Amino acid sequence: MAAKSDGAAVSVEDDNTPRSLSEPGNPAARPRCTAAGGKPYTLLDCCWVLCALLVFFSDGATDLWLAADYYLRGENWWFGLTLVFVVVPSAVVQVLSFRWFVYDYAELTAAGDGTLSTKDSDQRGGSAVAVNAANVTPVYASSAPPATAGRVGTPWRCCTVCMWVFQTVLHVLHLGQVWRYIHALYLGAKSRWNSNGPRRQFHWRLMFESADITMLRLLEAFLKSAPQLVLQLSIMVHESGVLPLQGLSASASLVSLAWMIASYQKVLRDSRDDKLPMSYKAVIAQMLWHFFTIGARTVAFALFASVFQLYFGIFIVSHWCVMTFWIIQGETDFCMSKWEEIIYNMVVGIIYIFCWFNVKEGPSRFRMTVYYSVTLAENVALTAAWYTYRDPQTADSSALVVVCLVACSFALGTFFMLVYYCWLHPDGPVLGSQWGGCVDEGVVGSGGVAGVIDACLTPSQGSQTDIVITSPPRTLPRTKDTGEPVPGERERDRERDRDSCLPVFQVRPSPSSSPALLHRTSSSSRAHEGPVIRIDLPRKRYPAWDAHFIDRRLRKTILLLETTSGISPRIQYRSSMMGSKEVLEYETTV
Repeated sequence: MAAKSDGAAVSVEDDNTPRSLSEPGNPAARPRCTAAGGKPYTLLDCCWVLCALLVFFSDGATDLWLAADYYLRGENWWFGLTLVFVVVPSAVVQVLSFRWFVYDYAELTAAGDGTLSTKDSDQRGGSAVAVNAANVTPVYASSAPPATAGRVGTPWRCCTVCMWVFQTVLHVLHLGQVWRYIHALYLGAKSRWNSNGPRRQFHWRLMFESADITMLRLLEAFLKSAPQLVLQLSIMVHESGVLPLQGLSASASLVSLAWMIASYQKVLRDSRDDKLPMSYKAVIAQMLWHFFTIGARTVAFALFASVFQLYFGIFIVSHWCVMTFWIIQGETDFCMSKWEEIIYNMVVGIIYIFCWFNVKEGPSRFRMTVYYSVTLAENVALTAAWYTYRDPQTADSSALVVVCLVACSFALGTFFMLVYYCWLHPDGPVLGSQWGGCVDEGVVGSGGVAGVIDACLTPSQGSQTDIVITSPPRTLPRTKDTGEPVPGERERDRERDRDSCLPVFQVRPSPSSSPALLHRTSSSSRAHEGPVIRIDLPRKRYPAWDAHFIDRRLRKTILLLETTSGISPRIQYRSSMMGSKEVLEYETTV
């Protein structure tokens, strides 16, 4: 099968066919593909999804309960604002979720009818799909031959209509995410209970569903939970009192924000085979980090907004504009088109109002330090302005307690951030390490040693087999006369010139302290069965999602191939098609 997506060719090859490139000595014969099987689905993964469902229901239920309480108390203004911050963001997320369902399920329906169509590929990408009968055999929805496939047309259409009605009702009731969570649990259970062969057939569906859930919930958290948290805290400060429902709603919103940021980072790392997965200890540490920093941030917002409503709006808009411009200047690479990238940057600008969110590959310590320095200065200024111009009825002791609460919350968040980076980061301790050379692309050698994208190694992690790439001599060897050169003199000159050249960079194997990544990559290299989808696009670099997670047409190609062939395919991008020598020469030339 061959296809194109936004001008990028997508070719499917059967990895069972013998090739001349499969020789061990050929660097191009060892391309790194994404793992087809993934790690086994565990009980902890199931518990994590169930806890995510609990967080989702608690956040929405407490907000609705509080809105009803405001209505019964006759506080129509607070009732209206609370209800708007619940309904409008949820409606936006439901529309996006249903749009994804319409696109995905329409193609699965076409696959069930025995056709391999790629909807909108001709309209958007200007391409078509061709099926190579030698490698891919269509599989029909029933066990009957193609001539009798029309006999099951009526039951299949009834099931399709029922599914459309069911999904429509779910999204109208704002329960689209609940269905996606339940579907992820089902896919995880199926992959757990089946053998190794059928397990891989559920891997892509589970990863795609998990990615959709985290993207939708992260968007909903910062469109609904974050404004709701600021609103309820402002009402508490304005009325100089805390109702039990207000505290419950604010706590649920804060937990939802911290939970979704940590969950997003975990699923993003799990989706990439060039990154080590995040442990649940690291996820909890990251959740506590964001819980306390966002808590301090929102309390400072609420204090300032209770006194300066107009200036608070100006401050929020100004901060969002500055953060969005900063993100755009960083030239992120998340989406498939320029305008989608701009919209994405604007959404991330909203996230930057409340917390740090890494969107740029490479070391982020400098950018994180700048962001938290600005955040700390803003928190101090907002809290000081409230303390100076607060309501005279507020006692000094109560005001000092609130100020200490903001300071201690931010300090605790910084502490858990250091704990995460010093002890629980998936790539090992980050702070205090001496960074060495960075490997741009990973290739699995015949000995099983993996080079990892963005794996920055310390000098102590080098070995005697380091590959040193030097620049050419700046000057040509000088000759003493025009006669015949002395035997051996040319060789000595070459040795002297080579020794005098400083290395441009060094490429070292991946650290021995990362056995999980070595096993993950080496197991991918051993899985030679099944087709390989070669995408004529450079692979997006972390922390971006891979293109086959963002572009739903690539998703469709993977799922259709998995449906028709019965074997889970592997993905290979343009940069991983080159051998290690070609990649190094390209980087040296640049």
